[in-house]
Parts: sequence; structure tokens; C-alpha cells
Amino acid sequence: MDYGHPERADRLAAEYAAGLLRGGARRRFERLLPAHPALAAAAAQWADRLELLGNRIQPVEPPARVWIGIQRKLFGAANDAQAPSPVSPVSLVRPDRHQDRQLRVWRVIGSAALAASVALGFLVIRPVEPQAPIVVVLHETPQGLALSKTGFVASVSPDGRALVLKPLGPMKIEASQALELWAVPAEGTPRSLGLLASGDGATTVVRAGLLKGTKAFAVSLEPAGGSPTGQPSGPVVSAGNV
Repeated sequence: MDYGHPERADRLAAEYAAGLLRGGARRRFERLLPAHPALAAAAAQWADRLELLGNRIQPVEPPARVWIGIQRKLFGAANDAQAPSPVSPVSLVRPDRHQDRQLRVWRVIGSAALAASVALGFLVIRPVEPQAPIVVVLHETPQGLALSKTGFVASVSPDGRALVLKPLGPMKIEASQALELWAVPAEGTPRSLGLLASGDGATTVVRAGLLKGTKAFAVSLEPAGGSPTGQPSGPVVSAGNV
């Protein structure tokens, strides 16, 4: 998934700041923050927005009899002697008009706040439907079995703007050689997507239209620094259809 996409980063950050990401999804989001500046910036902006909104809400002190009612439900009537009772026992049974009006106002305020929160959740923090990446397996060619002896797996973001290529085993090439990734069209010449990372690490490519007109991905063995011709000049060691 392309976490640098502005709209996707903003929606995920909104869910995180509002506490809608739970469990594994929340932990996964927190692990992504250090590696994705756009995601971290969006999360910080949403935290500031919600903090500002919270500071504008004036606290409402509920009537004392509400706390007494809560204590009765939690601890029973035996706790009444220890509970603060600023109002008379008669008012506990039948509140006067002023207290009853206060209670109704407090309930209206609470209901309105709840309705506003639900509306905000639907209008601003809409859930993002996850989209699976497109996975392409690049198998070894006969030349590849004799050289690098490994295949690759490519994960392409659903919008076709990012690709992560990982080797399926150790790559063994000479110091004077390099592996280069190519997008192969149905017709025409392949276009280079850059050199593969050294060692067994993953290679990340960020480029618009990675899948546009692409029929297959291929890896060729080239001199250090890449193909001198702009086209595959060495043997193709691994390839896979999209």
C-alpha cells in the first residue's frame, strides 16, 4: 500500500488520532510512522486538530445527586452514609423543578455531543477499505540458474506508483556486476526501473505508471553501474508476467 498518498495518509491518521484503529492495526500504523514522513506529518496534524477541539469544550458539572446515584448502583445503599449528600433525601426521590430542568439540559447536551461525534466520524473519518497489492513472481531463467540462482517477488501498490522487489534467496554476483530491473511491454523496448539493492535487501521503486503497458518484469545481469545501452545488455536471470 502506498502510505505516501496524501488522501490515504490523512484518513489513516484521522482514524489513529480518533482512536478508531485498534489492536494489530494500531500497532502496525505506529511501526509505519518512522519510515513514512507523510504519514507521521498527517498524524501530528490530526492530533493538533483534536486537541484544539477538545480545548474548546467547556466542562459541565453534573448535579450532586447523579454521583450519589452512581455510588448506589456500584456499592449499594450501605455506602450512603459515606457519600456526599448536599441535597435533601426528599430531593433524591423527587427533584425540584430547577434540578429536573438542569438534568434535562445536561442530557440534551450529552446527546448532542454524541450525535456530533457520530456525524464527524461519518463525514471526516471514513474507514479506508484496504486494497491488496499486485504480486508478481519472477522465476529464474536457465541463465539465471547458472548465475544468480535466485528468483524475486515484486509487490506493486494498487495505484501502480510503488514497487518493492525482494529476492527469494541469496544473490551471488561479482563485484564488477549489477542486477537491473526492467518493465517489459507487450510491444516495444523495455524500460529500466533501476539497479537492485546490493546484498539480500529489498529494492523500492517509486514511479508513476509502473503497470501502464507493462506485460512482465525482468532482471538482467549488467556491468556495475547498469546497462551501458539503456536496454538489457546481459543475460536475463529472472522474469515474471504481470
